[in-house]
Amino acid sequence: MIKLLLKPLQWFYCIYAFITFVLIMLLIFPFVIIASFFGHIRGGNLVFQLCMLWADLWFFVIFIWNKKLYELPHDKSKAYIFVSNHISYLDAAILPKAFRQPVRALGKVEMSKVPVFGFIYRNAIVTVDRSSAVNRANSMRLMKSIINKGISVIVFPEGTFNMGTTPLKEFYDGAFRLAIETQTPIKPVLFLDAYRRMPYESLFRMTPGQNRLLYLDEISVEEYDINDLEKLRENVYAIMEKKLVEYNAAWRKP
Repeated sequence: MIKLLLKPLQWFYCIYAFITFVLIMLLIFPFVIIASFFGHIRGGNLVFQLCMLWADLWFFVIFIWNKKLYELPHDKSKAYIFVSNHISYLDAAILPKAFRQPVRALGKVEMSKVPVFGFIYRNAIVTVDRSSAVNRANSMRLMKSIINKGISVIVFPEGTFNMGTTPLKEFYDGAFRLAIETQTPIKPVLFLDAYRRMPYESLFRMTPGQNRLLYLDEISVEEYDINDLEKLRENVYAIMEKKLVEYNAAWRKP
């Protein structure tokens, strides 16, 4: 009965969150246009900093507070291949809260077609069309170039939302191939409460509250070569799965 009475309040909150999301995006959009003229590297860094401001403002006005948990101290001066679990539409907004250093995320090309948001998206991340082998190869080359400039990259190795009843869905190889070929350490960062704050089933189930981000120890790839790709992928999967369970992360339970 109480849940039924609170439902209209939740709908109002979700509408409020969407409106403020758009308004803040429109507020920073002119500055994103200016930043885009500074090129892919400097301009991309400026756009990501604007996205940090956008996320800071939006999470503040919608009453979601991000709590960062570190199993070991994090060195922001190093370049990493960050890998995260992917389970909510909120993940895109969490990225600039989680990673406060020069980074580029690998994201679906489809999102770049959204008006206004798509322009910001294209200038802040590396897009990939998973249906095209040529496009995937081009995206990989671009990510290597970014890493060689000392900029970290972010990959959701699940590729899309985990809609199953296990902590993670199967991983793609891309992040781990990139790590081995560039000899860049992997750093898992887990979004523990994203599904609690915004389940993918409905945008009208969004709620305010705590959003925990867990930073795990980096995983060196110095002892791996391309023949060890599957071993590395399974090792990272096992570590992430164990920590999602240990820290009571949220996902769709059976």
